Amino acid sequence: MTASPANSSDEALLALVARGDDDALAALYDRFGRIAYAVALRVVRDQELAQDAVQDAFLTAWRTAAGFDPARGTAATWLLTLVHRRSVDIVRREQRRRTEPLAEGDAGTGGAADEDAVIRDRRRTVQEALTRLPPEQRQALELAYYGGLTQSELAEQLGIPLGTVKSRMFTALSRLRDLLGEPP
Repeated sequence: MTASPANSSDEALLALVARGDDDALAALYDRFGRIAYAVALRVVRDQELAQDAVQDAFLTAWRTAAGFDPARGTAATWLLTLVHRRSVDIVRREQRRRTEPLAEGDAGTGGAADEDAVIRDRRRTVQEALTRLPPEQRQALELAYYGGLTQSELAEQLGIPLGTVKSRMFTALSRLRDLLGEPP
């Protein structure tokens, strides 16, 4: 007899999703749907677009769960990264839709593609640097930046004092700055 999806770890749920278990996907949505919506809403600033971003991200999770690598981060981070990326994509799409002329055939210079490549490269660099942080520091940063939690919410969710959260965040950001070679 196997454990119910509700009692499984996030990573175990993703493994079940990769095998086509829709109950596991529902359990992940129950766990992360609210925070995913908060992340999306902070990025897109529109309730309907935020709902679309979350739905698209969970659909992507359904399709690509087999590609999740626990060595690169937690399931929560992976899911919230999908939500964040989809939200950013929606913002870009909406900006293009609002600013592009309707009937012009401008060929462009490839600048947007170059910019996207730089952004993807920078994202990979930051994600790699995050994996080099101690787990408790990485978790605090991921929940704050990808999860959209305040320091007080972090303290409550993690069951640790607010001062500890602040210390972890400060130390993690300093270490991340050092790893990325950025000036303070």
